[in-house]
Amino acid sequence: MASTQRFGPAEGSLTLHTDVTGKAARTGHRLTIGFTDWTATVDYTADQPSHVRVQVATGSLQVRSGEGGLTPLTAPERTVARANAVKVLKAEKFPQIVFDASEVVADGDGYRLTGRLEICGKTRPHILSVAPTGAGAARTVAGQTVVSHADFGLKPFGMMMGALRVADEATVRLQIAVPE
Repeated sequence: MASTQRFGPAEGSLTLHTDVTGKAARTGHRLTIGFTDWTATVDYTADQPSHVRVQVATGSLQVRSGEGGLTPLTAPERTVARANAVKVLKAEKFPQIVFDASEVVADGDGYRLTGRLEICGKTRPHILSVAPTGAGAARTVAGQTVVSHADFGLKPFGMMMGALRVADEATVRLQIAVPE
């Protein structure tokens, strides 16, 4: 029997975690960026996931926190960091990031999702592993993957003539509460 489940911010979180690099890296903040507008759609065939599609509204990103740096991340710095991230992701021209996994394979206690990731109009093959944790009302599905700016032709934000830059690779984490 085929069915579909939809998830979004009400059921979980989708976050992006950046790092910093360069000679002045110790002065920069490692950011946690959350998205307030995203949807994960899971299609099931015979009670097994068969297709997963995640759509993220690029402009919905919000800087949630910043670790490191010489001083704590201030509200004005969050605003500037958000503006820089929206600019790097060309949110006005490319309002969505899409991961479309047409191959879902059981892998140990979880699943390996193989599909295509589209960022800024460029599509690349991508794999995401997810696994359930907890039981009953506390059951969640979580996954983590690494995405490279360079793979999508993006130039990470930098300042001080390149002495401080956002690292090429960013970690994306997804956690969804799954109803019984």
